[in-house]
Amino acid sequence: MNNSIPRRLLALAAASALVLAACGDDDDESDPTDAGGGTTAEPTDTTMGSDTTMGSDTTMGGDTTMGPDTTMGGDTTTPGSTGGTVALEGGSVSVSGSSTVEPISVRVGELAIEQSGGDLQATVEGPGTGDGFELFCGGETDISDASRPIAEEEIAACEEAGVEYVELEVAIDGLTVLTNPDNADVTCLDVPALYALLGPESEGVTEWSAASELAGTVGSEYVDQLPEAPLDIFGPGQESGTYDTMVEFLGDPIEAQEQEETLRADYTSSARDAEIVAGIEGSSSSLGWVGYAFFVGEGDALKAIEIDGGDGCVAPTEETIADGSYSFSRSLFIYVNTAKAEENPAVASYVDLYLSDAGLATVSDAGYVDLPADRIEATRQAWADR
Repeated sequence: MNNSIPRRLLALAAASALVLAACGDDDDESDPTDAGGGTTAEPTDTTMGSDTTMGSDTTMGGDTTMGPDTTMGGDTTTPGSTGGTVALEGGSVSVSGSSTVEPISVRVGELAIEQSGGDLQATVEGPGTGDGFELFCGGETDISDASRPIAEEEIAACEEAGVEYVELEVAIDGLTVLTNPDNADVTCLDVPALYALLGPESEGVTEWSAASELAGTVGSEYVDQLPEAPLDIFGPGQESGTYDTMVEFLGDPIEAQEQEETLRADYTSSARDAEIVAGIEGSSSSLGWVGYAFFVGEGDALKAIEIDGGDGCVAPTEETIADGSYSFSRSLFIYVNTAKAEENPAVASYVDLYLSDAGLATVSDAGYVDLPADRIEATRQAWADR
């Protein structure tokens, strides 16, 4: 595997050292620096296999559990959410959902191990935002990672199950539309052109240029820039918040054409970002989309297509994503079951750490964009007011 492909986590060697290891994986949403499955970290020896456990046995693959074994004395503190300290309680926390947010949650889990001496463990999985909310609203997880806001039907499912929660914005991402660097003819697209390539009416279109007529119909200014080349599409499946976000971004032409809110079904989909990235890299005229961190992690192996949101072509960068001039910017969230945070001190400790200065520093480590100060304060206040 290309060593820049999304990698999954970390390994903790003994109680005194935290070592990061990387492998590939998805999303919704996995660590760009990995993607997919889940991860576990515990404090000693190292084995590579289907599950990822860090600590007394470290395995890279399935679930990621961060946790126990080593102890470093009484209360452990780390920089707090207001610049102070957080006392970390021991125990277990379950996190599932977006593979886009997963790398951040994994790094916070690593930090929890380091700061608690292994007493605070978190199991982090990235099956996708939709699948994560299904588990969360069923009361099966403590925290749900999400690359989009919770949907109305998911709100209803949580209400029916009596699951109360708090929504916490933790980072900013730019949904990044990608192609192979060999595809020199495509440098910028607008939303109508993307609709003609990815929307429900594009089913069966196997060449870029074959989308030109529909692109013109829906008002694209990039009709002449769709080359006569095979159209090989790679993207997340319907379980992914990144899929849902693309549908949302294509909303105007979908509504104008009176189409169902969905994408074409005939493309290569995966819940693993690493597989999406590998597909895009493997075709000289590919088209696909993932979170910004997965693009950055690949360096020159991928080319980002600039997006014209109405004010000209804008490339995804930390600056354009942060200020919103890149029109495919989006917020990343965690949703916390407030009853479980009350009942289980480990859950509250993990979220306290997540929102601390040290915890939020993992956002840029994972390849995403930090929230501005006012939005960090709003998130911390929402957690305090839960």
